Amino acid sequence: MSAPIIVSQLGEIRENARRSTDEGGLPRTAEAKPLATVVSLTLALVALAGAAGAPSVDPHGNLATEVVRAAVVVSFAAAGLVALVRRPDERQPLVVLLAAALGGVVAASAALVYVHAHGGTVASGLVPLARFGEPVALALLPVAAMHILFGIPDGSCRLSRLVVAGGYVVGTALGLSLWAQRPSLPLWPVVVEAVVAMAIGAGVSQRRYARSTGLERQRMQWFGWAAAIALVVLLVTLALRVLLDWPTRAPLVLTVSLVPFAFAIALCSTRRLAGRIDRILAHTVSLAGLTCVVAAVYLVVVAGLGSTPSRSERSLLVLSMISAAVAAILYGPARQRLTLYANRLVYGEREAPDAVLRTFGSRLSRAIPMDELLLQVAESLRKTLALSSAEVWTGSGGHLTRSISVPDVPSTALTLSPEEESVVARAGVTGTAWLSVWMPGVVAGRESSLLRVAPTTHSGRVLGLIVAVRPPGGDQFTADDDVVLTELARQVGLALHNVELDSALQKSLEDLRLQAEQLQESRARIVAASDAARRQIERNLHDGAQQHLVALAVNVRLARRLAETDPQGSLEILDQLGESLQNAVQELRALAHGIYPPLLADRGIEEALRGAAGRAALPTQVEAAGLRRYSPEMEAAVYFCCLEALQNAGKHAGPDASATIKVWEEPGSLRFEVSDDGAGFDARGAKGKGAGFVNMGDRVGAMGGTVQVNSAPGQGTSISGRIPL
Repeated sequence: MSAPIIVSQLGEIRENARRSTDEGGLPRTAEAKPLATVVSLTLALVALAGAAGAPSVDPHGNLATEVVRAAVVVSFAAAGLVALVRRPDERQPLVVLLAAALGGVVAASAALVYVHAHGGTVASGLVPLARFGEPVALALLPVAAMHILFGIPDGSCRLSRLVVAGGYVVGTALGLSLWAQRPSLPLWPVVVEAVVAMAIGAGVSQRRYARSTGLERQRMQWFGWAAAIALVVLLVTLALRVLLDWPTRAPLVLTVSLVPFAFAIALCSTRRLAGRIDRILAHTVSLAGLTCVVAAVYLVVVAGLGSTPSRSERSLLVLSMISAAVAAILYGPARQRLTLYANRLVYGEREAPDAVLRTFGSRLSRAIPMDELLLQVAESLRKTLALSSAEVWTGSGGHLTRSISVPDVPSTALTLSPEEESVVARAGVTGTAWLSVWMPGVVAGRESSLLRVAPTTHSGRVLGLIVAVRPPGGDQFTADDDVVLTELARQVGLALHNVELDSALQKSLEDLRLQAEQLQESRARIVAASDAARRQIERNLHDGAQQHLVALAVNVRLARRLAETDPQGSLEILDQLGESLQNAVQELRALAHGIYPPLLADRGIEEALRGAAGRAALPTQVEAAGLRRYSPEMEAAVYFCCLEALQNAGKHAGPDASATIKVWEEPGSLRFEVSDDGAGFDARGAKGKGAGFVNMGDRVGAMGGTVQVNSAPGQGTSISGRIPL
């Protein structure tokens, strides 16, 4: 990294230090100290200078080794600078730059010692420094690596400060001991120190990862990703070494395997990438495991059989094919188990977050009741997204109810105005801040929790909500989590819409079945009423008009016999015949009024009802002005319904009651009402409908109308009807 770039980043360091919070949501714990910044930049310059100086000391000697060392040192120095720029308030960049500076010192010192030992020209004052710096820096490098592991991801290691301090003391003592043994430099003490330091650092880091949550846990997962890649590099190198006797320099490969950790330090400090590790780590662990399986199979089949591959041996090809076949056979079960382990490592569960989406369709196709299906969805969602609770709200028309909750909590209701429902339908997946404004009822009692709500909608209507809750301080919801909730809400919305359509269809079928039964019963009543009406007409003719006519015939014959012998008696009989004839005419007219009143056919509903009111048993007032003529069937239905209601009032209202008939036209319907102020009755407690009300219902129902009765003891009775025009 050049000096202008470092200078340009100083401005970013100072600007970021003034921010109160970083974009990852973590509070800034302290202002970036100028002294720490200066020390960090000094260490970076030392690391870069050592890395650049090592290859240039002896360009014709052990150049490959020096270039690889320099590349690793530069990668860690660059990672430390990126972390310093992105998170100047953390201590981790300082520790990383310290490790890079030690690596630069080791690289430059080793190059100087190597050149001097092989007769090269080196400044006399640099050789003693190099002889001292190489063992001391080399012994401190494992301690610095342990310090990095202790402080992952932000450099804070309060519980391990004594261990870190003791490690640096031991490392310094070991370095001085190695320096005292010059010119020889045994490396096995450093190797032992490195193994012990890495074991302690990995154990502490693992315990911290187990206790971490939220963004800190996601940042630490980047180091798990680096460890998986480093493992793959080492295993592939081991396999190549055994099979092809290449590469020849194992320490260089071990050095290169550290580069992924430098990338992890840089990536976990960036605000955009810090929380995007879930899927990357899962796939990396899975692929690393598969690589281990393939490498192990090759080593067992090829090296285990005692064959040393060479260019001339063709058996290696056959054995490689066998190895590939075995690896292919083991690929399926190995991949499945490793994927489960990776998901457990990343998500804390055996399933990835999108597992609930993959299983929803199959559950829906099994004809499971919707309540049971939503309960299974909530349980699966809680498990796969590591939620403290998962809820499903259902409803329509702005009225929502928490119908499903895992774990179970009391049901509650939420009402949305049409404007709020429109906003919620277009909102998508929302968080606590948005919910506090538009749906505070969902947030009530858990303001400090992490919430995500996805509305289940269809055609702009809100059919429910999917609520995902994580405890305070839990993992932040990622973009992948939001995608899962969005897709799940879409599928659940479609399922709820289908259930709504199915319920409407079932209700329509039930209504049609009821209407068919009512129609059949109505037809039977109409036939019976027609037969009864004919029998009544026959009785009325036989007992009324027929008797008058028979009496007239007898009197006519009697008047004829008396015409010659008793003219005066004959005249009296003829007078009686005239009176009897008038009575017969009145009887026939009354009978004709009962069948179909002439006034109704000639002048319409108003005149016919006024005529009926004049013959009623109760004082009756008619309000039917301004009506036009309607179809004969409609007029007959209104007339006979009013007449039936008026007759019922005359029978049951009492002698002191009065009645009112109202007929009027509304847009789309003709309305009528017959009310009285008589004794009334309990309409709700009535066990069944009377024959009169049934007849009225049949007449009006045949034309698509309805009849309703309202009554209460002491408050009179009102019978109203509506016939569509």
